[in-house]
Amino acid sequence: MTSRPLLDIVVALLTAAVTAQAQEIRIAAAADLKFAMGELSETFEKQTRTKVNVTYGSSGSFFSQMQNGAPFDLFFSADIEYPKKLEAAGLAESGSLYEYAVGRIVIWTSADAEVDVANQGWKTLLHSSVEKIAIADPEHAPYGRAAVAALQKAGIYEQVRAKLVYGENISQAAQFVQSGNAQAGIVAMSLAVSPAMRGGKRWEIPPSMYPPLEQGAIVLKDARKKDLARAFLTFVKSPAGRAILANYGFEPPEKFNKEEKR
Repeated sequence: MTSRPLLDIVVALLTAAVTAQAQEIRIAAAADLKFAMGELSETFEKQTRTKVNVTYGSSGSFFSQMQNGAPFDLFFSADIEYPKKLEAAGLAESGSLYEYAVGRIVIWTSADAEVDVANQGWKTLLHSSVEKIAIADPEHAPYGRAAVAALQKAGIYEQVRAKLVYGENISQAAQFVQSGNAQAGIVAMSLAVSPAMRGGKRWEIPPSMYPPLEQGAIVLKDARKKDLARAFLTFVKSPAGRAILANYGFEPPEKFNKEEKR
């Protein structure tokens, strides 16, 4: 016969396991958030003991998955239009949409690149040593569309088009240039300032050369943990959350909007 103290211990362990399993949220996040979201999640987990399970990918691919019922609680998109469309289709919680940042793009090369991107800017991509230029796939990734728009605005898109290689998302595009499979890349500022890439060289593309990368988050209609999802979003809106985003080069939307009105 099982003793009462032992039974109490088993019940306590089972209760703890169920609680731990319950305290988890699932987030679909644009690949440009890889490092910022990692820090946001770690801080939130410490404060709330809630497990944050993050899947990274292209915003367009996530949008398609969510239209087919992908099991996420929160969606952090690199293009605010995707969560807006989910809300309009009744697939997201009305009123939960939040514009959390405006993204930026840079031309990035390794530290030992033959051409100095910091001084050469767009000319870097025309240099003979640059045989391949990595960008995110513009069909699915907002950062890829921004890269193409900037190249067109600079008047060099047709000259470099044959050099372009496409990552499934902006993180994969960054990996191409980090590994040397591409000699230059147009990547998110948030990745260029990350520990893995900050040792390279970069030149920021003027924001006026591409449509604003307005990024938005939203709670999904079928979220299993809506209260926790809202709590995480509240944390992202807090001074601590905004400071983390700023550390990775994300501009606050109000700053962008203010500059646009000038």
